[in-house]
Amino acid sequence: MAIPLNAEVVLTPPLPAATVMVVRDASDGLEVLLIRRHVRSGVLGGVHVFPGGKLDAADHHAPDWLGLRAAGDWHAALGEPDLPPGVAVALYVAALRETAEECGLRLDPAQLLPWSRWITPRQPSVTNKRFDTRFFVAPAPAGQTVVHDNHEATEAVWTTPRQALQRYWDGAIDLAPPQIMSLAELARLPRVADALALAGTRRPPCIEPEPFDDEGGQRVICYPGDPRHPLPTRLWAGPTRLTHRNQRFEPEGGLAALLD
Repeated sequence: MAIPLNAEVVLTPPLPAATVMVVRDASDGLEVLLIRRHVRSGVLGGVHVFPGGKLDAADHHAPDWLGLRAAGDWHAALGEPDLPPGVAVALYVAALRETAEECGLRLDPAQLLPWSRWITPRQPSVTNKRFDTRFFVAPAPAGQTVVHDNHEATEAVWTTPRQALQRYWDGAIDLAPPQIMSLAELARLPRVADALALAGTRRPPCIEPEPFDDEGGQRVICYPGDPRHPLPTRLWAGPTRLTHRNQRFEPEGGLAALLD
């Protein structure tokens, strides 16, 4: 099932959201948890994503998810000085809550680290909604079992990033562009410790994709470092653009551009 391509321009502000790349070490390297959204979901139905969702009003009033750590500590880690501290705390709560709801994992809030920030452009490519999503990374808690809820998620699978991208390329699963690009970055990290070390030593990059339709009518999404993007510097390794062809998003150079 291919993801429908959106042609609408969305004038409303992006909705704040949070998602978590839950990772663990396995015999063949780092694995990440993907869940398949219910096909009747209003956002990315049938697509494999990381656990997460939009910020709920109740997330502003549930600090018990985070323990006794000061709100300022959570705020500082996001690297967004203009973000109100209360919203920063609520984003962490949303990340923990959504992971618990969708796959049954109760993450350690002290090990939940900001990874990146993705802001949907005014012309989204894969949905007619805009989101301002903070991506987090966290190690899988020991002794807990993943159980998808059969409501928002109909499947939960542990996979190496390379295997997930290979399955996407083979047409076995669907992935949205933020997941494609995030998996390509994770594919370059051999162990959980490497992912946590990277998250702990950098300011989370803010990704604002720049889409356009080329002369052939194909949708192209550009990322920092691409000649068509206003930011000239790459924010991580991998391709700087994805093109919608063959009913999916592909980089120039094919699968190898995502993996090498």
